[in-house]
Amino acid sequence: MSRAGAPGTDVSGEIAFLARELKTPVIGETFTALGGQARTEGWSHEEYLAAVLGRQVASRAANGTRMRVAGAHFPAVKTLEDFTFEHLPTAPRDVIAHLATTTFVARRENVVLLGPPGTGKTHLAIALGIKAAEATFPVAFNSATGWITRLAEAHARGLLDRELRRLNRYRLLVIDEVGYLPFDPAAAALFFQLIASRYETGSLIVTSNLPFSRWGETLGDDVVAAATIDRLVHHAHVIPLDGDSYRTRAHRKTK
Repeated sequence: MSRAGAPGTDVSGEIAFLARELKTPVIGETFTALGGQARTEGWSHEEYLAAVLGRQVASRAANGTRMRVAGAHFPAVKTLEDFTFEHLPTAPRDVIAHLATTTFVARRENVVLLGPPGTGKTHLAIALGIKAAEATFPVAFNSATGWITRLAEAHARGLLDRELRRLNRYRLLVIDEVGYLPFDPAAAALFFQLIASRYETGSLIVTSNLPFSRWGETLGDDVVAAATIDRLVHHAHVIPLDGDSYRTRAHRKTK
């Protein structure tokens, strides 16, 4: 039983011990410095306790975000703060700012980013994915071909349904680069099943260099394309990104 405050008690040592027992290392690291600040500034006991606990909670939240971002397997870290709209004068900035609140994930809505190469679709997809991870939502990222490869391997082992259920544990899946490579019929069927499995159960962010009218070219069948698009856009924010490639613009500036 704790005897903190009794004569001869090593209070600092006991707090450090209790912090280890509670698995709250930040409390053990900060209680002494915050105690000195509390005495200097005349904090109440409650204010001091709130400050110590606040440091622990903030650290745990930051660690959770780092784990979710790492677990999402983003190809790079991209943020909305780093995104420039100079090359996209017609981009709906207000819609993108609203999406950054991640309410679309809570509502199981989708985001579709359409536009030519170099307009920042992948950057925005990653940035919104990171916002979702910061909001405690589990996220997973892959290219369209990467997702198809993963599902094809599960299908070959007779575990496709199990894999789709496992993916539904993620509140947000990011599917990048739909349309860059055509799908064969088997791949198109797997892609449809992935989209259908998320319908009204989880969110998607999908990027594509093709307008919906050309998805039949990628999926190899207009009927499959129509059924896929129907499920994808029913609860979706479709954002066209029309503008110059930022990579081309950067190349011109170096000349």
